[in-house]
Amino acid sequence: MKKFAIFLALIVGSVSVVFAGCGSSNVIRLNEVTHSIFYAPFYAAINLGYFEEEGIEIDLTNGGGSDQSMTALLSGSADIALLGPETAVYVVGEGAKNTPVIVGQLTKRDGSLLVGRNPEPNFKWESLKGKEIIGGRRGGSPAMSLQYAVELCGLEVGTNPQQCNINLDVAFNLVVGAFEAGQGDYCTMFEPTASEYVAAGKGYIVASVGEASGEIPFTCFMAMQSYINKNEKKIEKFLNAVMRAYNYLINATDEEIVTALKPSFATTEDSIIVSSVRNYIEFDAWVSTPVMSEDAFNRLQDVMENAGELEKRVKFSDVVNNKYAENVMKNY
Repeated sequence: MKKFAIFLALIVGSVSVVFAGCGSSNVIRLNEVTHSIFYAPFYAAINLGYFEEEGIEIDLTNGGGSDQSMTALLSGSADIALLGPETAVYVVGEGAKNTPVIVGQLTKRDGSLLVGRNPEPNFKWESLKGKEIIGGRRGGSPAMSLQYAVELCGLEVGTNPQQCNINLDVAFNLVVGAFEAGQGDYCTMFEPTASEYVAAGKGYIVASVGEASGEIPFTCFMAMQSYINKNEKKIEKFLNAVMRAYNYLINATDEEIVTALKPSFATTEDSIIVSSVRNYIEFDAWVSTPVMSEDAFNRLQDVMENAGELEKRVKFSDVVNNKYAENVMKNY
C-alpha cells in the first residue's frame, strides 16, 4: 500500500496541469468504487433529476475497487470519486502535496452481507472458526471491517483450525466469481448482488458485516484539493443533490424506490431493489448528514491499525474538509 500511495502521488504531479481547466464545465466525472444499491442516494439524485436541477451533469465510470477509483482521481481522469476513505489516509500519509480530500460522507457502516453455501437461520459468528471467507483486497475497507467484525465476535484471524481464515488475495471485483467457482466457505457481497445470488439458488445470506462491525466511515465523496479550489460551489450543489435524494428514499414508498433506482439497476427485479433499500435503511447504513465527524474518522484509523494496514495516523484536518457539507446542512 505504501508503494501504491507513492506511485499515485507521482501521477498527480505529472498530470494535474493537464486538467486545470475542467472546472468551467457543468459535468462532473465521477468514478464509483463499485455499482451497488449501497450507494442508492447517489443514484436517486441522478434519476430524480436533482443533479440536473443543481446545474450538474454526472459522467459516471466504475473503478472496480477503491484502489482503482483512487487511481482515477489522482491521475485526473475523475473529478470526484465515491470510494472508501481509507485510501485518502494512505495517500495523505505519504506526504503528497496535491492531496485527495474527503468532502462528504455517504455510508457509515459496511454494506457487505456475509453469504454462505448453506442456509444458517441460527448463524453465529463463532461458527466461522476453521472456515475461509473471501474478504476482498488487502487494505480495503471491506476486508478491514470484516476482520474487525470477526474479532469483535471473539474469533482470531488466521489459518489454523481454531481461527477464521480471511482470504485477502482475491481482487474486490472478482470475489463473487471466485466464490461461485468453489473457493472459500463464505464471501462478502453488496446489494443487489447478494440478493440476486440468493434468488438464483447459489447461496444464502447469513449475516450483515456492518451490523457486527458497528459504525465506521465506509464510503465518501473525495476530490483533489486542486479541483476543490476551482469548484467550491459545484461541490456544494453536488452534496445538496445527494442529501435531497437521501431524504426522498428514507420516506419513499416501494413504488417510489423503484422509480428512483430502476434506471441504474435495469436488470434487477423490482422486489430486490426494494428489499435491498429496506435492508440498508434497517441496518442504518447511510448517513443523515454528509459531515464526517472526527470521532468517526478516528475509529476508521482504529480499524486500519487493527488490520495492520496503517503505518502512521494522519490528522483529521489533513484529510477531511466539512465546509461544503456543513453549508448544505444549513438547509436541513
